Amino acid sequence: MIINSENLNLTSTQLNLIKSGWGSDTVEKVEVKKITYLSDGLKVKGYVAYPVNENEKYPCIIWCRGGYGNAGALDDFNAQGILGQIASWGYFVLETQYRGNDGGEGQDEFGGKDVNDILNLFDVAEEFPFADTSIWGIEGWSRGGMMTYLALTKTNKFRAAVVNAGITNLSCNVNESKFMKHLFDNAFNKLNDTDFEAFCSKRSIINFADKLPDSTPLLLLHGTADKRVLPHDSIDLAYKLLDLKFPFRLVLFENGDHFLKPHKSEADQLRKHWFDNYLKNKKERK
Repeated sequence: MIINSENLNLTSTQLNLIKSGWGSDTVEKVEVKKITYLSDGLKVKGYVAYPVNENEKYPCIIWCRGGYGNAGALDDFNAQGILGQIASWGYFVLETQYRGNDGGEGQDEFGGKDVNDILNLFDVAEEFPFADTSIWGIEGWSRGGMMTYLALTKTNKFRAAVVNAGITNLSCNVNESKFMKHLFDNAFNKLNDTDFEAFCSKRSIINFADKLPDSTPLLLLHGTADKRVLPHDSIDLAYKLLDLKFPFRLVLFENGDHFLKPHKSEADQLRKHWFDNYLKNKKERK
């Protein structure tokens, strides 16, 4: 349930930068709004983006942000660019900042009850008559990839998923990545060793990949030079998926960083093709 919706506040200079980085259609053919919606009774912040032509119905995609707390939360500029680009491909896009962030109520649990903030977007979409709520996709980056995996274990509604540099093994990342260690030292330093191990285990899809629904084909993207979430996170999961005979594709970008900046165009094409193939070209799931 949406309790508030507001237009974005962007300058002409910002809009021109967005056009340059994500394409003119991202601004000229798309509407992006900031929303406050109810999730488990909490007022949670997020965004929606959709084509300006409201006479058609558009498949829905949930985009899961990375980071923790307000670090990594979308602002209006990035919402227009990131979400607006997907909407310009012909989709109704929803994003959650997760509870406790951007002025929202509750506490960011980094993969705990805040996973419900993703799933409760199903109800938000029902309030838009041009959203085709019978067709769903999901995408996540970094922590958002972890959130995507966790959401997938709770529903088989999604016809396709895309994960970019997704966290699959929290313990491994803390030991190997300075970025992840810094995050945990600052955000979760009150956990004792036993609680920390349990915390990581419950959020690491590598431990329960068999819980992923095989009705949701996965596209895994990862840069080989990613120092934040190491590429073997996606590679290790791929081996698990092979054993499970799970439908997926793994693409590694040579010397690609965490954000795949040198490979943005190629990654965008792969993402769009994946969603178009499973959300638009197929009316029924296998």
